[in-house]
Amino acid sequence: MSNDLISSLSFAASGMEAQAMRLRHVSENIANADTPGYHRKVMSFERAMDTGLVEAGPVKLDRSELVRVYDPGHPLADATGHYDGSNVDLVIEIADAREARRSYEANLRMFDQARQMTQSLFDLLRR
Repeated sequence: MSNDLISSLSFAASGMEAQAMRLRHVSENIANADTPGYHRKVMSFERAMDTGLVEAGPVKLDRSELVRVYDPGHPLADATGHYDGSNVDLVIEIADAREARRSYEANLRMFDQARQMTQSLFDLLRR
């Protein structure tokens, strides 16, 4: 079987795995949007030098300033009645989730196309 077909399956699978990891972090961010002091998680993608496959980079915390919330009755409130909320913006998280989903679907289509081509090659070889 052609090495290019195997490589395309590997590339597509690595892209799907990386996007699935990204979706996990986005869902964690959304789940913790109301958690005081929570910093959203962000990640990047890296290309493995030896194989060229896509890998999820290290997960980092977004160090942008936390939102100050005024709620004097909250147990974490200071003397002024404020406490640190989270820096999760739901609009950004939803946009990131959509982008990750579309990238995942594109990799899935590429994987499926390579699988179909492999199956066609096997069918030709059987004849």
